[in-house]
Parts: sequence; structure tokens; C-alpha cells
Amino acid sequence: MNLTEAPSHNQSKPLESRQSPKESRVGTSKSHLPLNAMKSITLAIILGTAIGAEARAASDLYPKMAPIEEYLAKDQAAEISLARSAAPEAISRDATVLVLEKTGYQTAVQGKNGFTCVVERAWMSPFDSPEFWNPKMRGPICYNPAAVRTILPYTLNRTRLVLDGLSKAQIHEKITAAVAKNELPMPEAGAMSYMLSKNQNLGDSNGHWCPHLMFHVPRTDQASWGADLKGSPVLLDSEHLDVPEPETIFMVTVAHWSDGTAAPHEAMD
Repeated sequence: MNLTEAPSHNQSKPLESRQSPKESRVGTSKSHLPLNAMKSITLAIILGTAIGAEARAASDLYPKMAPIEEYLAKDQAAEISLARSAAPEAISRDATVLVLEKTGYQTAVQGKNGFTCVVERAWMSPFDSPEFWNPKMRGPICYNPAAVRTILPYTLNRTRLVLDGLSKAQIHEKITAAVAKNELPMPEAGAMSYMLSKNQNLGDSNGHWCPHLMFHVPRTDQASWGADLKGSPVLLDSEHLDVPEPETIFMVTVAHWSDGTAAPHEAMD
């Protein structure tokens, strides 16, 4: 989930240098602005209002956790298949597969290549995501061995806290305390994951989005990877930032789903 708003997979909370830019100040009155500038300002206000209303609507729609049954798959075989669809078949066929049960994630298939595939739920989104409790969200992801050792524990830990019945605020507090005590691992060098499933559902606002790779690194700012610059293929979610785990996730979109078919171009704009 780590659940990629550009999707809200578990994006890292930024350093000060990654905080949202301050609103620009306009030193002249509207009556002295060029007509195009006035139109641009009006459009920005309208779009900002619309986006804010959409976020509030999502928050109203998912104010708290739904019954656990709504997050569980009705068919374990279907969940295994969905988890494996996160990565190319050459990888996922020999990967360990976890499935979500009422008691947490359980091993459904024991793999042999060091990768682990799992379908993450909405609670792996940043805490400021309005869809944090969306029961429809399904994020198939396949972790490489380095990520299995150091990033998958974030998913297992959050899920355990959720299933313990804690509130969002309590979960955040527990994770923050665990990080302060060095109880959660730092991302290992080379930790990455695949999110290439054509059947992923990354929430009401993102849907299938597009196939992408995720690179998990210790907390840093986007400049260190050239993220979000014009022409750069590296993305960083700069809208939803409240993730207490000690990582930053950089994303790179790719042109094909895990089954080799081309992804729609409009999904990658």
C-alpha cells in the first residue's frame, strides 16, 4: 500500500525541506492583474475548492474502520492469484504468498526465491489519506528479499495493531513509539517492490492507476533522487505525507502490467 494518491502507498513523512510550499502572495489587487492571471487565479480557487470537497467527502465516507469481514477476501485462491499478479510470473511463481485472515497475515504459499507477495489494505496508506479505512482498496505488492526483511514488517505491524482494535490515532502513536525505540527496521539497501497488477484497486480516487516500481530508502527528501522534477520518471507522493515508519518511497511508473500487456497511456500522464 505502502497503497499508491499518486497513490498512497505508505509514503514517508518528509523532512522540513519537503514540506508543502507556502502559498504565494499577490501584491496587487485583482483589478490591476492581467485578464489571464485573473482567470488562472479563479481556476486555481475552483480546483482547490473541488479537491478539498472531494477529500472531505472521502473522509465522511470512511470515518472509521468497517467490519473486518469487508476487508477479507471471500476466496483465498483469488487473493493468492491477486497477490501474485503484483510481479511478473517469473518472479511471483516462486514467491511466498501471504493472505489476510481475521488473525492477521498468514502464509498461504511457501516460496523459494526470497520474494513475498501480499495484498495490502487501505490502512497501509498515509494516516492523512481520506481513504485510510476504505474496505474496497486492494494493493497487490511483491517485495524483493531486502524489502521482505525490512519493509514487510511495517505491513505486518500495522495490520496487527488494526486487528487489535486500536483507533487510527492509537495506531499512529504505537508506531511512532516503536520507531523511537528502534523496534522497526530501517530500509535495507536495495529494498524494492513491484506493483504491476492490472487488477489493483488503489482507492476511489486512483483505481488501477498504472504499473509501477517502488524503492524503499531511509527517510530523505525528493532532491536526493530528483523526484517530481520536469522530465524525471521518479515520483514522490507530496500530498499525503503522514507516515511514521522510517522510510521514503520513490516510485517509477512502467509501461506494462505484470502480464506483459501495455498499460493505458492516459494512466501514466
